[in-house]
Amino acid sequence: MPQSELDALAAHPLIARFVRTLAEHPGRKITPESPTRLAAILLILRAQQDGEPEVLMIKRAEFEGDPWSGHIAFPGGRMEPGDSDLSVTAVRETWEETAIDITRDGRLLGHLDDLSPRSPLLAPIIIRPFVALVRNDVTIVPSHEVASAFWVPISALREEAAWGMGLVHVRGGSRNVSTFQHGEHTVWGLTERVLRQFLTYLGTPPIGESRDELADRH
Repeated sequence: MPQSELDALAAHPLIARFVRTLAEHPGRKITPESPTRLAAILLILRAQQDGEPEVLMIKRAEFEGDPWSGHIAFPGGRMEPGDSDLSVTAVRETWEETAIDITRDGRLLGHLDDLSPRSPLLAPIIIRPFVALVRNDVTIVPSHEVASAFWVPISALREEAAWGMGLVHVRGGSRNVSTFQHGEHTVWGLTERVLRQFLTYLGTPPIGESRDELADRH
C-alpha cells in the first residue's frame, strides 16, 4: 500500500506529539506472576476526510458468563501459545474480530502502560494496549464476538463535558464509576482508563487526570 497515507497521518500534530511522548516515556510493562494471563488490545487510528484522526471502538457481543459482555472496548484478546509477543496478539486478535490487517494496511506505533482490571471478581490478567495507524479505507467485518464497530474523532475524546461519573450495571448491581460518554455509548472500566492514558500522551488528559502524570512517574 502507499506509505504516503500513513506518513501523512503520522505527521498530524497530535499523532506526532504522541510518538514523541511515547519515545520519551515508553509504556510500562508489568512482570507477570503465575498464574496471571496475558492479553493485548489495539487502539487503531485512521484519518477522517478532513485529516483529523479518529479511533476505532467496538461493542462486544453479549455472551453468558463473559465479564466484558456488551461492553464498549477495543479489539483484542488473550495471548495464545503461537504468539511470539503481545504485539502479535494485538494484531492477530484485531484481524480475527474486525478483519483489519495491520500487517498489510497499517503501522504499529508502540504500547501504553500495562493494565489489570481492578475487579477482584476477575481472574488475574495483564493487558497491554498497543496503538497503530491504519489506512482510512479499511473495511470492517465484525466477527461473532463484535456486535458493532464505530469510529470516535479525537476531538470528541478531548471534550471535557464527555467525561464524568455515571452509573453502570455490573453483575446485577449498579456502580458509580468514571465514564466517557460518546452518543449512546458509555465507556468505563479498563477501556476508560486506556483512553485516559492515550489522551495524557497527547498532552490533553481529561478532567480528573493529573497533567503531570508522565513527568511524575519518571
